[in-house]
Amino acid sequence: MSLVNVERQGQIMLVQLNRPERMNALGRDLRTGLIEAFTEFHEHPDLEVAVLTGSGRAFCAGEDMKESLERGAVGVEDWLERDALMNGSLKKPVIGAINGFCMGGGFMLMEQTDMRVAVRGAVFEVSEAKRWLLGGYSHGYVARLPHPIAIEMAMGFRFTAERLYELGFLNRLVEPDQLLPTAYEMAEHLLTLPPASRVNTMQMMRDMRPEVPQEYENLARALRRHGDKDDLMESRRAFAEKRKPNFKGWKDPADRFRTPTLADVRKEGDRA
Repeated sequence: MSLVNVERQGQIMLVQLNRPERMNALGRDLRTGLIEAFTEFHEHPDLEVAVLTGSGRAFCAGEDMKESLERGAVGVEDWLERDALMNGSLKKPVIGAINGFCMGGGFMLMEQTDMRVAVRGAVFEVSEAKRWLLGGYSHGYVARLPHPIAIEMAMGFRFTAERLYELGFLNRLVEPDQLLPTAYEMAEHLLTLPPASRVNTMQMMRDMRPEVPQEYENLARALRRHGDKDDLMESRRAFAEKRKPNFKGWKDPADRFRTPTLADVRKEGDRA
């Protein structure tokens, strides 16, 4: 059984994550399936719009933490670099159809879609603050959410579909039986536009999205290294063992008061 189902309906391609027993967690094989699906969509001359959804009660639960524990390492850089949806090389519109839980890496996957329809009661979470040494600082910024909401998102609070719809993060909110029909209706509308208009407008809208300034990305790299890296695996062990994590924070307690700052990063840049 394929972990990513692909169906064509004329010029529309349905990409469905198909690992419902693991809430479509992003294991290596599922990520490979996504790379193959979006490569096909990107390169096929007759495909113009994609609909991305999940199966079962989740859109995508994010990182497969049990697999990370088995490998003894975390990180999905290979997927981010090779997947046309994730690396920004895809030029065609993608509609997210969020059928349930949308967490961590699943949130990042959904975030790359251009328009979104979700079922009522779906649950969303940016999980970096729970699994890494730096929370998801960029998500609310890129979505132009008010700063207090962006902080709430970065700190790993959960959001309902209803709230994200009110905040303008979702385009449509529907009952479960209307999820794919609504997504296909949106896709069919895009296909009524002159081809050049659809392509040019999508390019313009993507180029207008905010980006985190480079000096802040440099600061983020420093902050991701600041702390006891043993906590990365501890968060995953605690999740797998269904217990409260025992975090250490910093190998040297004094590091608590030596957090890298933007001024530090700028000084490093000046010396370079």
